[in-house]
Amino acid sequence: MLLLPGWLNSGEGHWQTLWESYFGDLRVQQHDWNTPRRGDWMARLDEVLLDQPRPVLLAAHSLGCHLVAAWAAHSRHTAKVAGALLVAPPDPAQDDWPAALRPSWNEPVLQPLPFSALLLHSSDDPFDRAGRAPALAQAWGARCISLGACGHVNADSDLGLWPQGRSYLRGLLGTAP
Repeated sequence: MLLLPGWLNSGEGHWQTLWESYFGDLRVQQHDWNTPRRGDWMARLDEVLLDQPRPVLLAAHSLGCHLVAAWAAHSRHTAKVAGALLVAPPDPAQDDWPAALRPSWNEPVLQPLPFSALLLHSSDDPFDRAGRAPALAQAWGARCISLGACGHVNADSDLGLWPQGRSYLRGLLGTAP
């Protein structure tokens, strides 16, 4: 399992951090969490993926979802991915899109993913106020499930180990792309 945090990384109390410590999942450490460059993040994902002896599941949060889409459109190693859980992708068209993410992340990649994917989103995500997550899921060829009102599905959402998310992730193993 590879964990793909979003902008600024996933801190204490975030389900990704808890999964890393409790289940031993591997966080893809980026060189720059504050002013991320899409190409750098894609290259780092490729490096970590190539070090894995078997196919992996990806668990992406926030900007990590956009990383999966961009990486999958350019990598020659997508066959090493068994599936991806895409949680709370932000809307780059939102008027308060952070300057640190411009211009590298302004244009989302909108191509179908070559592996099974499930996108989970919240009805009150402050980083997707226009509710564009279902359109991203459609563009990426991912199944889409609303979690209801869960904020940004992060530490502030108080999910703890988030067993529901883990269950969704396990479900990807039995799904075809």
